Amino acid sequence: MATRPIMLDAGGREVRVTNPDKVYFPEAGYTKADLVRYYIEVGEAALRGVRRRPVVLKRFVDGIGEKPFFQKRAPAKRPDWVHTATITYPSGRTADMVVADEVADIAWMANLGCVDLNPWPVRDDDVDHPDELRVDLDPTPEATFEDVRRVALECGQVLRELGYRSYPKTSGSRGIHINVRIEPRWGFTEMRRAALALAREVERRMPDLATSAWWKEERHGVFIDYNQNARDRTVAAAYSVRAMPDARVSCPLEWDEVAEVDPAAFTVATVPQRLRDVGDPTASIDEVAHSLEPLLDLVAAHEREGQGDAPWPPNFPKQPGEPPRVQPSRRKQS
Repeated sequence: MATRPIMLDAGGREVRVTNPDKVYFPEAGYTKADLVRYYIEVGEAALRGVRRRPVVLKRFVDGIGEKPFFQKRAPAKRPDWVHTATITYPSGRTADMVVADEVADIAWMANLGCVDLNPWPVRDDDVDHPDELRVDLDPTPEATFEDVRRVALECGQVLRELGYRSYPKTSGSRGIHINVRIEPRWGFTEMRRAALALAREVERRMPDLATSAWWKEERHGVFIDYNQNARDRTVAAAYSVRAMPDARVSCPLEWDEVAEVDPAAFTVATVPQRLRDVGDPTASIDEVAHSLEPLLDLVAAHEREGQGDAPWPPNFPKQPGEPPRVQPSRRKQS
């Protein structure tokens, strides 16, 4: 039975929450109102990861027990304070997407059923030049979280050697993400190639544990998903709640926490208190934006060694210099 809407204060703006008692996390018992209140409580920290970014609305309208649907275009009916930005997809089509620029925007998205926040790595004033390198560590089924931690630490080491200040966080699932602010002077193609170069360098240093192989049949250990930096790809932002039974959160970390981190420690029940106790490890992320050139130099070095491009996601047109986009086992059979 539907319950009456309630109004919640989100950063000084009233946000209407419909059906607030609807259970979104059956095992933990958290409701839609609990989700909205969480985002309001961590609002300024969560906003840091999505501020002025176009956001894909990943809507769990009946809670995490049902599959979500993805809404890329901004709803026609929305508050007049919810802004949009026009973005272009790999197909060349365009759409007006919701932009988060205040805590109320996040609360409004949570009311729509957005459990996690999925922003593009661009700002609304320049949607073709990403300002964030995203390192997504995706463990294969046989990998442990200890493997993920080890690969994350090696990624951090490589980035430090290249002069980058990076910010790790749990993914809220089985992985770890690492973000680096980049000057918005390069396009998605260059950012993706930079991510591929980083993945290959980490793979070179720990070949038994890390892989840049796009095809699942060739992967082992922890996959460094360079294609998450291609246009139209998103990852869950910092402080996003994930569709996990315990309402786990993608939680920013200090680097000295990575070696022993337990991702299960970060939930909607624990993260607000952690913020009050230790602050936000990403508080300084916007202080410095780095050049992409050190990583592009690594790209050039790899090309001199004969390592060109790697496969793109299937929804992209065939790219210049891309190897055959077909599974290696099928190529051998042909």
